[in-house]
Amino acid sequence: MNMTLSGFELMKMIGEQQDRRQFQQLNWRGTFAEYLDIVARKPQVARNAFQRVYDMIMSYGTEEFIDAKKRLIRYKFFSDESFDGDDAVFGLEIPLMRLVNFFKGAARGYGTEKRVLLLHGPVGSSKSTIVRRLKRGLEHYSRTEDGALYTYDWYPGVIENHDTFDWRQVPESEWEKCPMHEEPLHLIPRDLRASFIERLNENLDPDRQIRIEGDLCPVCRFHFRELMQRYDGDWLKVMNHVRVRRLVFSEQDRVGIGTFQPKDEKNQDSTELTGDINYRKIAIYGSDSDPRAFNFDGEFNIANRGIIEFVEMLKLDVAFLYDLLGASQEHRIKSKKFAQTDIDEVIIGHTNEPEYRRLENNEFMEALKDRTVRIDIPYVTRLRDEVRIYERDFNRKKVRVHIAPHTLEMAAMWAVLTRLEEPKKPNLTLLQKLKLYNGKTLPGFTEDNIKELRKEAVREGMEGISPRYIQDKISNALVSNQEEGYINPFMVLNELESGLKNHALITDEEQRKRYRDLLAVVREEYTEIVKNEVQRAISADEEAIKRLCANYIDNIKAYTQREKVRNRYTGQYEEPDERLMRSIEEKIDIPESRKDDFRREIMNYIGALAIEGKTFDYRTNERLHKALELKLFEDQKDSIKLTSLVSRVIDKDTQEKIDVVKARLIRDFGYNEQSATDVLNYVASIFARGDTRR
Repeated sequence: MNMTLSGFELMKMIGEQQDRRQFQQLNWRGTFAEYLDIVARKPQVARNAFQRVYDMIMSYGTEEFIDAKKRLIRYKFFSDESFDGDDAVFGLEIPLMRLVNFFKGAARGYGTEKRVLLLHGPVGSSKSTIVRRLKRGLEHYSRTEDGALYTYDWYPGVIENHDTFDWRQVPESEWEKCPMHEEPLHLIPRDLRASFIERLNENLDPDRQIRIEGDLCPVCRFHFRELMQRYDGDWLKVMNHVRVRRLVFSEQDRVGIGTFQPKDEKNQDSTELTGDINYRKIAIYGSDSDPRAFNFDGEFNIANRGIIEFVEMLKLDVAFLYDLLGASQEHRIKSKKFAQTDIDEVIIGHTNEPEYRRLENNEFMEALKDRTVRIDIPYVTRLRDEVRIYERDFNRKKVRVHIAPHTLEMAAMWAVLTRLEEPKKPNLTLLQKLKLYNGKTLPGFTEDNIKELRKEAVREGMEGISPRYIQDKISNALVSNQEEGYINPFMVLNELESGLKNHALITDEEQRKRYRDLLAVVREEYTEIVKNEVQRAISADEEAIKRLCANYIDNIKAYTQREKVRNRYTGQYEEPDERLMRSIEEKIDIPESRKDDFRREIMNYIGALAIEGKTFDYRTNERLHKALELKLFEDQKDSIKLTSLVSRVIDKDTQEKIDVVKARLIRDFGYNEQSATDVLNYVASIFARGDTRR
């Protein structure tokens, strides 16, 4: 019996799940002296923005792997699902290695910290996803112990007795926050910083040493100057007016994460970046030059200590680009009526190819080009990574409609084929190139050949079909076929083809025709895959394969040792069954001239296992396993009468055998009842036409 919970019980359940200890940690407040205690224990709290981003990425760990003799590093941060799993990035190891190297150099002060980072690539290639992931990652990291950072507030009121003053007694409304949530160490006067930093960095690795760069923002400079005059230069008394607090980044609250998206060129306003005068407060403070009468809430201001993202950066008005030059090179911004203000933030933008070509052709943009580090973000060119992109969005948790096996794989295959450049080698097809990139070995091709293929295709991945188009068409197929209860590769491939005539980014008919031809290649590949699966389902009788294998091994053993084989039924000794051996070997293209070598190879392998005390298992030899399956399929397909499926006239015995095959397709390959029936009908129609190639 279901009991409906009361509102109070539901509230209590939420309250019990709340982590109050974490809330208290994230809302820590203390004196400047207490903050210096924290800095002494954990100097990393005073890192700059580039150091923090680099440490955040590295905190998730790395894994190394070899791809075509090239050592690559996979940074787990970009695919970790502990936060924003929907934004995981797959298959861009090389561009992401370049990105992390940029942050590594900037964290160590090698010069890239004075550059604008520009992600460049075709539409839908994950540029904005990567930036969004960095922003979300920083938000998440700032809430952890390792990612903790701090800022401060001012109490401008009068302190009667400094010895008995307790900052905790000051009402919250009387504290004024630093509008740019600065590093509290900025409160140490410039002429006193050297000795402090020297002491702080005594035991730190040279690459991890803390630097106090920049000065107070105009508002904090005003409060500092006023209080220093009030106390006749007594810095210790000024510090009694300071309260340090934990800082948590939040894009929604506009703390440490800024995003600027240009509107039409006529309406762009630089105050959106650097703040504007608060006319209401001019009446209170008497001057528009008083920093308290200015809103330091532009995107550059609020992104201090973190990241500012420029969406479609090269669509910015020229006036904005001048702001970018100072912000990147000098780490300073200019708000009207005030001197240049120091900032500490990562400036990252993204743009597509047409916009970047416009920058390259504009001689007035030399200064910006010189201060920009461009990182190309191409489309994925490895099939398995492209599949993971679609599996993230279309899986059993998110989609109720059954997705037949290979549906996402075939859509991904077509997408990748459109991005690959035609191989220059005459004996290599585009599909074979895709398979080589995906880790498959092909006769006559080595890892060196794969390196050559990648090297000769300079712009590979910078053109082609975007994942967004694929996702839209898979979504269309799901909606259109809800009554069917499932979708299969043909449904999705038909959607992909029908959408080409209205594709906004395809203006060249020749390109449209090429994409249609590639769809035909994918359909043919899918046909071969399902034929193979049905063959395997038909020949998936383990006992039958074991018997066939034992028979084959007995015969090749007798053949290689020039002996006779005992007939299990008559008990007579006979010559090895050459027809049986060749019928199996031909299935994997072992020519007559190579049969002796293949048979000796199998016997040597069995002998080596025997020495180690192990028993031979046909499943450990992929080629022999495949040959046995194909032979068994050939022997059994006529008894199943698969072609009779097309005529719909099936006797009871045949129906039982077909039901067994269907059950294997469901159990072993992931089909459901309907998709298994349809794939059997499809393969049956192929056999009915006599098309049994491969």
